[in-house]
Amino acid sequence: MAVQATKVDDGSWDTHVMKAAGLVMVDFWAVWCGPCQMVAPVVEELANEYAGKLQVMKLNTDENPEIAGRYQVMSIPTIMFFKDGKPVEKLIGARPKRQFKDLIDSLLAQGTPTA
Repeated sequence: MAVQATKVDDGSWDTHVMKAAGLVMVDFWAVWCGPCQMVAPVVEELANEYAGKLQVMKLNTDENPEIAGRYQVMSIPTIMFFKDGKPVEKLIGARPKRQFKDLIDSLLAQGTPTA
């Protein structure tokens, strides 16, 4: 069975991202955003490939502007990575899948931050 990215919003943000153990990837996107639509299949592929190692979330910035503002998301798509509830990395704009995989592999290899 294919694993899919989980839709997250104002109500579920704390549970799915802030209180999540381990690495969480959040795709900040909007329906009208062309580059977001280009990245969407890659995000779904990553959710599948990293099932059990990485939680993948999607946040619609039009429906949840407060969270997007909290993390200074000015351009979409923005892909943010959180480790144990803390933001650790951010990629802005459509990127090739390889760039996402390299960053995810690097973050997973780091284990838990000591700071």
